[in-house]
Amino acid sequence: MPEEIRQARRSQRARGASSWRMGVETTQSVSVGPSAEQEMRRPKLKPTAHPDAKAFIPASVLLQRLHDEAPTDHFTLGWLMGRLHRRSFGLIMLLLAVVAIAPGVSIVAGLLLMIPAFQMIAGQHMPVFPHRIAIRPLPTRHLAALVQQAVPVLRYLEKLIHPRWPTPLDATKRLVGAIVVLLNITLLFTPVPLSNVVPALVIALISLAYLEEDGLLLSIALLASVIVLAVELVAVWETILGAKWIFGLR
Repeated sequence: MPEEIRQARRSQRARGASSWRMGVETTQSVSVGPSAEQEMRRPKLKPTAHPDAKAFIPASVLLQRLHDEAPTDHFTLGWLMGRLHRRSFGLIMLLLAVVAIAPGVSIVAGLLLMIPAFQMIAGQHMPVFPHRIAIRPLPTRHLAALVQQAVPVLRYLEKLIHPRWPTPLDATKRLVGAIVVLLNITLLFTPVPLSNVVPALVIALISLAYLEEDGLLLSIALLASVIVLAVELVAVWETILGAKWIFGLR
């Protein structure tokens, strides 16, 4: 009798151990199965760009970055164009237009302005200079001095000038290039003292609007350029008529 009791207890223990193992396996399958299924059903996220990656960068910030990233001793126009990319047209024309205001160097600055203007009409992405000029080293201290003077002025102007009224990039580039060429012609060939000041100021205004991508200011500047061109045309025509009248008296 005691032997039968011992066998019954052993069988109960064996059945208990077997049911415990089955319970553990069931628990593991329940805990692991859904997790793996959820992992398989979880959608794969595609890498997205930083929200500010395509954000507009003001010209003052762009110039400050150029100042901070410039080589210690010398830089080249090729390096400068590579940092500015498509906005290099606006910056170069703005700098040359400011220089063209001065009477002594207006002719040289006007001739240099023709280069980016014609390249804009041709639809190029950024100004292209001859290889010898593009790799010529320029002192970094000149760039630093220019940036230190230009950045505070641009920060003040950017309180009013900011991106608005977006326009088609290629069409706007070609139109701006054509207007700058016409204004340059009046700047270079109008035989009147200080006649370079007004066209240079209008070119500077157009360049600033194009650089800051301000469609409203660009529209105003283009309207001003049409008025300036009309006035210059009338002045040249009156000069021709006056010359004919003077020679007719002789």
